[in-house]
Order: sequence, then C-alpha cells, then structure tokens
Amino acid sequence: MDDKISLTEKLAAFSDHFSPKTIGHLNDYKLLLVKVKGEFVWHRHEKTDDFFFVLDGKLTIQLRDRNVELSAGELYVVPRGVEHCPRADEEAHVLLIEPVGTANTGDAGGPMTAPDESL
Repeated sequence: MDDKISLTEKLAAFSDHFSPKTIGHLNDYKLLLVKVKGEFVWHRHEKTDDFFFVLDGKLTIQLRDRNVELSAGELYVVPRGVEHCPRADEEAHVLLIEPVGTANTGDAGGPMTAPDESL
C-alpha cells in the first residue's frame, strides 16, 4: 500500500451494516471500516483484543457489567476473552484494527459473520 487512503471515499463505497471492509494492512493486521446501526451479536475473541475507533456518530460497547459509550474521536480496546456486543442507535462509522483471520463474530459465528471483503 503506497497510496494514501481517503476514509471518506471508502465509507461512501458501501452502505451495509456490520460488514467490515478491509482498507489496508499493517504487518499482520487488517485496517477495516465498518458501519454500525442496531445491535450486533454478543461474542468474544479468545486470542486477540478488539480495537474500536469511532470516526463518526456514537457507539456503545456493551459489556456484561457495564456499557462503554464512545463518540467520534474516541476509542476503546476490548481485552481478549471479554464478551461484548457493539450497538449504535444511529449509524456510526468505526475503524477496526485486528489480526488477519479474525472473524468479526468471534466465538459466536452465525449469519452475521462477514466475509473478508476489501475496498
């Protein structure tokens, strides 16, 4: 990747929710954009932390013992093994950084597991 990336252009290229799109790589990690609206599935990632950086809107990371409320410009890292469920009442745009091969649904699997798509 030797060209700059416009997050605005990449976000304009898709409209589906909870379907992260790879926009680049950093060593063995993927840089992904996702649009969140509604509630995802409760899940955990046993071998990796989960990084959420809100670009636009508001995102709630539901944990079993509390909620983490994020606004644009804020980030949160869910520690590995911690069950969580992202939710947004209105559409939020989020940057994710995760190891290559990490399923968005973690241990939950199911129909919300997104295919590996690049923009």
